[in-house]
Amino acid sequence: MLRILCLALCGLLTGMRADPGALLWLGMDLMNHEVQSAMKESHILEKMAADAGKKPIKGMTDLKVTDVLVPVITLNFIPNVGIFQCVSTGMTINGKSFMGGNMEIIVVLNITATNRMLQDEETGLPMFKSEGCEIILVSVKTNLPSNMLPKVVNKFLDSTLNKVLPTMMCPAIDAVLVYVNKKWANLNAPMPVGQAGTVRYALSSIPTTTANYIQVDLTPVVQESEGNTIKLPDGEEAFAAPGDYTEGSSQLLLSAAFLTGELTLLQKSFGVKIKDKKIGSLPPLTTKTLAGFIPAVAKAHHKSKPLVTQIKINKPPKVTMKSGQSLLHLHGTLEMSAARRKGKAPVSLFVLEVHFNLNIQFSVHEDKLHLTTSLNRLLTLTRKSSSVGKFDEQDLTGFFTDYLQEAYVPVVNGVLQVGFPLPDFLGMNYNRAELNIVENALMLNLKLE
Repeated sequence: MLRILCLALCGLLTGMRADPGALLWLGMDLMNHEVQSAMKESHILEKMAADAGKKPIKGMTDLKVTDVLVPVITLNFIPNVGIFQCVSTGMTINGKSFMGGNMEIIVVLNITATNRMLQDEETGLPMFKSEGCEIILVSVKTNLPSNMLPKVVNKFLDSTLNKVLPTMMCPAIDAVLVYVNKKWANLNAPMPVGQAGTVRYALSSIPTTTANYIQVDLTPVVQESEGNTIKLPDGEEAFAAPGDYTEGSSQLLLSAAFLTGELTLLQKSFGVKIKDKKIGSLPPLTTKTLAGFIPAVAKAHHKSKPLVTQIKINKPPKVTMKSGQSLLHLHGTLEMSAARRKGKAPVSLFVLEVHFNLNIQFSVHEDKLHLTTSLNRLLTLTRKSSSVGKFDEQDLTGFFTDYLQEAYVPVVNGVLQVGFPLPDFLGMNYNRAELNIVENALMLNLKLE
């Protein structure tokens, strides 16, 4: 609830943003997972310990670092800055002391740093950069003789550890961030949408950090295969805040305007010519069947002939979203013709202007968003031209409602099988994402493996 109020009060919703597009909220669960994975997979502390023997230390020779403890990592968001990181670990430092005998120092320590969230000037990608690394000693034990003066021991330990540990351990923080930053590398790379074009996700501005999450604003660029960039519709309405929020969770929001732009890539593919005489549960698609609605068709074509239907979408598709429902609006023309003998062009009977909308069901497979549609409603049917005289096109509403569902929707669904690429960041696996339709956006609740 706190996060929802913050979003509403702070104006972080799309309605306050200049560009429609996509939005990432990166919660602590995800950031913890990424840093922990980077620390584990890079084996950076072990590497740093192995290199420690190469560093000369006054008062010690033959230096070796062993028994590095599994680090415990704690992260906290710092508003308007990034993430505060604390790595708790320990190790044993072995060597020959200035007294000539073997020396062993067992150290437990905290490595702290601020990981500032920035935008790389060269690549335009998000990046973390560490600042203010400090080493805090939690405990120190040594095997130096107990009869040595405490001040001498403490002075030696302070001098030794304060010189060695920062140069040995602080680079570990930088190395982990390099590992994390590499997982942003493909975010703004163009990704194909079949043969129709590409989509890429550009960072709109420097990511912002709140007390609960990092917000990454994305401006998707939708480009046709010919090179033309599709202008996304203006963001007329704001993203709606999620109804409830699980602490630490992460979400990806895709605006209705962005989905409209992606579907515009496929507009030409939505045009189709249908010649099949029998489709699903529809009556035979012949002039005889059509004459039952328009008697003049029988007069023009005494002998029953197969029908040829051509549907063209002449306006860009539009996606609208309300809580729980998403619709795809299509405007175009439907021309019905009577087929003739092979080699001869069909005879046009009439052309209708149509506006209908389709219900959209969303799903995710691997790194793509998939859409499946079903007819919601035939909204308008207007006669544009006719070679069979005047007729009341409203009498055909029921027939064409069934026709669109049985004959045309499968065509649309076939085109949509191409799928739309999702942002490639931090190695995100979308297969477990939970999808919800909210006001003006599709929200993906991102789940860790």
